[in-house]
Amino acid sequence: MRATSFFISTLKEAPADADIVSQQFMIRAGMIKRLAAGIYTYMPMGLRSIRKTEQIIREEMERAGAVELLLPVVQPAELWQESGRWEKYGPELLRFKDRHDRQFVIQPTAEEVITDFARSEIKSWRQLPINLYQIQTKFRDERRPRFGVMRGREFTMKDGYSFDRDKEGALVSYRKMYDAYQRIFKRLGLNFRAVAADTGSIGGDSSHEFQVIADTGEDLIAYCPDSEYAANIELCPAQSLISERAAATEDMQKVATPNREKCEQVVELLGKELTSSMKSVVLAADRTNEKGETLPPTIVMILLRADHELNEIKAGKLPELKEGFRFATDAEIVQAFGCKPGYLGPVGINQDIVVYADLTASKMSNFICGANEEGFHLMGVNWGRDLPEAKTADLRNVVEGDASPDGKGQLKLQRGIEVGHVFYLGRKYSEAFGATYLDETGKPQLMEMGCYGIGVTRLLGAAIEQNHDEQGIIWPESMAPFTTVICPMNYNKSETVREAANKLYSDMKAAGIDVILDDRDMRPGVMFADWELIGVPHRVVVGERGLKSGEVEYAHRRNIKDKQMIKFDDVVEFIKNAHQ
Repeated sequence: MRATSFFISTLKEAPADADIVSQQFMIRAGMIKRLAAGIYTYMPMGLRSIRKTEQIIREEMERAGAVELLLPVVQPAELWQESGRWEKYGPELLRFKDRHDRQFVIQPTAEEVITDFARSEIKSWRQLPINLYQIQTKFRDERRPRFGVMRGREFTMKDGYSFDRDKEGALVSYRKMYDAYQRIFKRLGLNFRAVAADTGSIGGDSSHEFQVIADTGEDLIAYCPDSEYAANIELCPAQSLISERAAATEDMQKVATPNREKCEQVVELLGKELTSSMKSVVLAADRTNEKGETLPPTIVMILLRADHELNEIKAGKLPELKEGFRFATDAEIVQAFGCKPGYLGPVGINQDIVVYADLTASKMSNFICGANEEGFHLMGVNWGRDLPEAKTADLRNVVEGDASPDGKGQLKLQRGIEVGHVFYLGRKYSEAFGATYLDETGKPQLMEMGCYGIGVTRLLGAAIEQNHDEQGIIWPESMAPFTTVICPMNYNKSETVREAANKLYSDMKAAGIDVILDDRDMRPGVMFADWELIGVPHRVVVGERGLKSGEVEYAHRRNIKDKQMIKFDDVVEFIKNAHQ
């Protein structure tokens, strides 16, 4: 490819609303162009990186025995109603009607459609196992699309689905995909971790996320440096930090804490440590009766040590909250506790309020909590004496230094960007759709399913967050729009340079090198800045001075200031070896 025949559209500055590095550099490098909130045009430079990423995915999917198909972007609402996700999925599901007033959705994912496909096409045990995948456009109506391709509304995703005869076979398929994902992300040149994760809106029995390590990641990963344990913080078990509850040594007393609504303010006033205080989080689960009439919500009080944070995923597994919950409103709190937030506690409350204490909170003694009266807290509170024992559950996020769940060390935390997710679905969708096959005896059996996703366009952003400097992108070689750029000095003025650059370009193409020749009439500084911004790994500079001694200048994008002179006749072989 010659630069004059390609479309290069770089910018000196990123738009003011570009929040993170990957978004800034992708816009400045002419890889994406914003059309609407969370919707981007993928420019020729960006599309080349996407296609290379897709090719690696396809190769590894084929290696793992998966078969590609292409499902519709538009899906009938009936399938989502059949699965039960029409209401559950929420406002992210983009719904619309056609001219005949029939309801459809723009696919955010394809479990419904693929299961419908399977129940109509798979009849016999002889057709199983099978693994089907697609690379297709998806749309999720994000409330607040941001960060460019990292959290857009329209995006490209590889989603795959396995169908097996039994759980044992399904777990074999799951492992094949897990291993394939490991190979994909290694080939893409990314630093990543596979972590245990929550199944979220997809559902199912178990899952793993593949997280690209980056400080800007939205997810928090808990891992043990001394073992292979790693999990999304949402799923990581948190043990009690108190082995045994100490005996009560203080009397409960009510103390004035005017204008102290936060635990930090209260303990500062009382001269205590934050770990001696307990905080309350009030949740509400909406209810209806058999007639669909609204009932008062179930109010649930969650008690945590004041230095800990509520894990909402864990809370959502409590019996009272498993059908969905929200944070209680101020009005609901006042009605339930007779007091505004900031002064709440579990002592003397209405018995209709369900109380759960986190494992650590349940072992506390002589603790501080709200008095359910504005301007007052209680000191010296003890379980069993001053209030009934609460139900207990693991309800907090882990923190650095917590014991690893595998017992092999202490946890550390790091940020990550989710780029892939594998789920063992079990029979969640096959049961809803009646997706069965006939076994060897001729009896119908439900298929066991797995689901496997990769955010293709998100991968570009994740790679940039992990690989960049002040000048621009530093692409892993496998994802770069071009692997090599030839930068001739005075291409249009020097016949010697032009002939040498053209020969080098032809030789590289013949050798299978993905090369672009920058034959634009530009000053060297501007040309170099463009390619440092775009992030092409290998740069070869052709100039008259070097050619006089039969040499060209080479630099790798990762160490762009570390230049070396290479014999002209050796350049092609040098670049080929550098690619390996």
